[in-house]
Amino acid sequence: MTAGNREPSSQEAVDLHELKFEEALAQLEQIVERMEGGRLALDESLAAYRRGSELLKLCHQQLSEAERQIQILDNGSLRDFAGSSGEAR
Repeated sequence: MTAGNREPSSQEAVDLHELKFEEALAQLEQIVERMEGGRLALDESLAAYRRGSELLKLCHQQLSEAERQIQILDNGSLRDFAGSSGEAR
């Protein structure tokens, strides 16, 4: 099968923008594992790479949005997080 006419997996069928960060990251990790296994056909590798790129972009966007929200909550600045022992992490 070629990438153009193969059936999308259940993960690929989910709209990217419906994915939570953790779900997108888990899918990205699975893609990396499959690609590192070296057993994908060329068309499957290209499709996996394309999906991985989309997932990576989504994760970056979601992290940037979370950082923006934290800055708003912290009056425009990011600070080191102090754990229960009072040390910055």
